[in-house]
Amino acid sequence: MMTGIPLIIVFVLAIIVMVAAISKYKIHPFLSIMAVSLIFGVIAGIPLKDIPGVIGAGFSGTFTSIGIVIIFGALVGTLLEKTGAALKMADVVVTLVGKKNPELAIIIMGWIVSIPVFCDSGFVVLNPIRKALVKRTGASSVAMTVALSMGLYISHCFIPPTPGPIAAANALGIGDNILLVIGLGALLSIPPLIAGYLFAKYIGKRVSARDDNADMDLVKSYEELIAEYGRLPSGVMSFAPIIVPIFLMGLASAFSMAKVSISAIIFLGTPIIALAVGVILGVILLVQSGKAKDFYEITNDTLKTVGPILFITAAGGVLGKVISVSGMVQYITENSSVLSTIGIFFPFVLAAILKTAQGSSTVAITTTAGMLAPVLPALGLNTPSLSALCVIAIGAGAMTVSHANDSYFWVVTNFGEMETEQGYKTQTMGTLIIGLASMVGVFIAYLVLK
Repeated sequence: MMTGIPLIIVFVLAIIVMVAAISKYKIHPFLSIMAVSLIFGVIAGIPLKDIPGVIGAGFSGTFTSIGIVIIFGALVGTLLEKTGAALKMADVVVTLVGKKNPELAIIIMGWIVSIPVFCDSGFVVLNPIRKALVKRTGASSVAMTVALSMGLYISHCFIPPTPGPIAAANALGIGDNILLVIGLGALLSIPPLIAGYLFAKYIGKRVSARDDNADMDLVKSYEELIAEYGRLPSGVMSFAPIIVPIFLMGLASAFSMAKVSISAIIFLGTPIIALAVGVILGVILLVQSGKAKDFYEITNDTLKTVGPILFITAAGGVLGKVISVSGMVQYITENSSVLSTIGIFFPFVLAAILKTAQGSSTVAITTTAGMLAPVLPALGLNTPSLSALCVIAIGAGAMTVSHANDSYFWVVTNFGEMETEQGYKTQTMGTLIIGLASMVGVFIAYLVLK
């Protein structure tokens, strides 16, 4: 079996080929990752008769640990979107923060809504509110667009139950400590939120969108928008599908740390069950809104959206499994002092390369996590707290940067009524700034936790 430097060189070349296949030749990430896994396994010297079993173990293991969790998390987000609960959460934030701080209100609003909702969908849902707030406050349309985009992006990459972070947590073996990831993600959101807010205020004075000069009388008022949507759920019920699962998982973690075993708490605090409770609360919202008949279609649409993510996540698990049974892990472990000097920056750089090359943050997060899982000990990141921090470092890299190969870039640019070159000045530069700001916070936390 090949080991040492030659195997690492082969692995690096395989990653370059994979990135090129995804970004330049538009081959689906699932097929690219699976092909690289197979080729690397053969070159690494894994016996041919063992490779199918390794692939199967990596694929099925990922589905076993994370499949249902991703589905439930995405379904919660869709239910919040369809019932108007996402709008109600935004309304609560505006009330709390005040109309005199529109950029602050919209960035916090985006951060909250994107915890369960995909950032693309979140931007589309909240964009009418952004326009209404621009009309109401006279704020820069570009500043509001950038603030909303950054807020959505940060929690999308940092905080479960968004599929990317929750998949990464499971891949790195801390699925049972998901509250730790949520807590670190929320805490370490502060530096990029501040950076995103300041950048939005700065760039809003230097770039003008098409709707900055539009007739604002044509834009619906905030009140008209809410009224047109219909009767919104209460604030408590709107937040419940997010807050209750987090509370259940947190309660189970607290009892576990206290070494108190109560079967009901353990059951309800398991991520699958906790998110199932969130789905039930979302269904209650759907019934209250008179849209119960739409539940089948909502579930069907969610499964269509989540399907590619599940398969890409599983492919990342396959690559991680192939790496783990090759001689590379042993060699890296024996020379861990080199990698440990890179430490927490290695996940960031790897995720940033994959993100910039192929566009999808979720693909970058899940693929990076699958690749890193076998070498966490060599990186010195194999304690629960440092593994959770590794998830956040991967998320920071997966923000860096959003440009033309990222669907979110076009959502923000088009709905924000900006030209493509303006998108590079705002969305691309903004994601670079929040990615680097995130990594500063991660590094400080790393110095404290290690």
